[in-house]
Amino acid sequence: MMDKFLGPNTHEASAHNHFVENWYNWHTDHPHLDEALLSGCASYRAFQRYLSGDDIYLLPRNKFELESILRRYAHDAIHNAISQSRSPLQTGGYRRICHHAEQSIRDVLATDNNTQILLGLHRRNTTSTKASSPRKPSSTDRSIATT
Repeated sequence: MMDKFLGPNTHEASAHNHFVENWYNWHTDHPHLDEALLSGCASYRAFQRYLSGDDIYLLPRNKFELESILRRYAHDAIHNAISQSRSPLQTGGYRRICHHAEQSIRDVLATDNNTQILLGLHRRNTTSTKASSPRKPSSTDRSIATT
């Protein structure tokens, strides 16, 4: 499903593949962290993490909430990469990396009906789970009902 949002020929997919294939020395290829590679990979990993649905506790209700989740995921990926790197950031590099990753996310969300697809993706799973297991009344429900 990743190909729908960031196909294999995109900068983000190329950056992600570079990090995956060169995990042992990606941070020593240049005298400073490669901002373009890091921002592209962070954007890719944000969508990958959202698509997995592993740690989504509150589903986004609109484009702004979805973008906020994806930005947070991208920032997590950026922080993880920076903490593992031995190469320094250039002055202002962190802000530029975040800006480029955020712009990439906005571009994907603005393409076709990507936002609607992403918003509806995990709703189906949640709805079917709730429908199949009815909620049991709690002691709080009973005390409210008796008063």
